This record gives sequence, structure tokens and C-alpha cells, in this order.
Amino acid sequence: MQNPMLAPVVALALWSLVMWVWLYATRIPAMRKARTPLDPTIPSGQLMATLPPAARWKADNYNHLMEQPTVFYAVALALAVAGAGDGLNAGLAWAYVALRIAHSLVQATVNIILLRFSLFVASTLVLAGLTVRAALVVF
Repeated sequence: MQNPMLAPVVALALWSLVMWVWLYATRIPAMRKARTPLDPTIPSGQLMATLPPAARWKADNYNHLMEQPTVFYAVALALAVAGAGDGLNAGLAWAYVALRIAHSLVQATVNIILLRFSLFVASTLVLAGLTVRAALVVF
């Protein structure tokens, strides 16, 4: 029988890959247009500064998806292994994934900082709740 906690884990991993494709679909044309040199002696931050902000936002978001969500993956998989990946825990996991996708879409398109920050805080609170619930199961 499949554990309900695995679906949001895979969904967020798939979303991360969508952002990876989007970042390169945006970055490569922007680099060509800006005639960005592929010089390994130039720091990447200096190279990326030549790109328009809208092209950098996707890369920034992809990097964000490699940070805090790693905690989500660990907690969600711990709950799945412990047999507590259903009910409210699965609901919280899906809420986290939805908030992170919303955060990605805001950052990658309009990048309204207050809205993006609000989504980040909300997702962090959901992750904190999920983590506390996991701690109650495993300790």
C-alpha cells in the first residue's frame, strides 16, 4: 500500500525540475542576448549581474528550492517510514508544497517581495508544524 506522504514529496521534486527547466529556458537566451562570456575566471555573481532581473529570478527560486525543502523531504520521509504519513500530516505536506509552488510562481514572475515573503513565512510555519508532529511520532 502506498503511503500518502510520498505524493507531496514527489510533487515538490517534480516542481523543482520544472523550475530547473524554466530557469535554463530563460537564462540561456538572456545570456546570448547579453553576450555573456563563458569565462571560468569571472565569478558567477558577476556574470549573472549582466542578466535582466526577470531572468535571474528563476535561478534564485531554483536555489531556494534546494534549501528549506530539504528539511521537508527529511521530515516527510520520516513520517512515511514511521507509518504516520496520512491524515493531517499528509494535508500539511500538501499545504507546504502548494505554498512553495505559489512562492515559486510569485518569485519567477512578478517578484513582489512582501507577497513572496508572506508565502515563505506561511510555508515555514506549515513545515514547523509538520516537524513538531514528526517529533511527537519519533520521540
